[in-house]
Amino acid sequence: MKPVTVYTTDMCPYCRSAKALLDRRGVTYEEINLARDPDSRRELAELTGMVTFPQVVIDGSSIGGFQELLAADRAGRLGELLAA
Repeated sequence: MKPVTVYTTDMCPYCRSAKALLDRRGVTYEEINLARDPDSRRELAELTGMVTFPQVVIDGSSIGGFQELLAADRAGRLGELLAA
């Protein structure tokens, strides 16, 4: 499985939903909480061009936020995105 990073912040319902979806699918991910690691905000902006939360990155490529993650899951593409 390709590495997954989820950029989150505190008190974010979409962040919780994204992590719950990945947990239900058995996807292991690294969480970077930007409320606790503000230096990573610059990294997130450089990587994705976005500063909204959550941002899901699979193998170095941004797939977007929770809505995009959910759409990929519902379309059956999440497994393809994660396949090594």
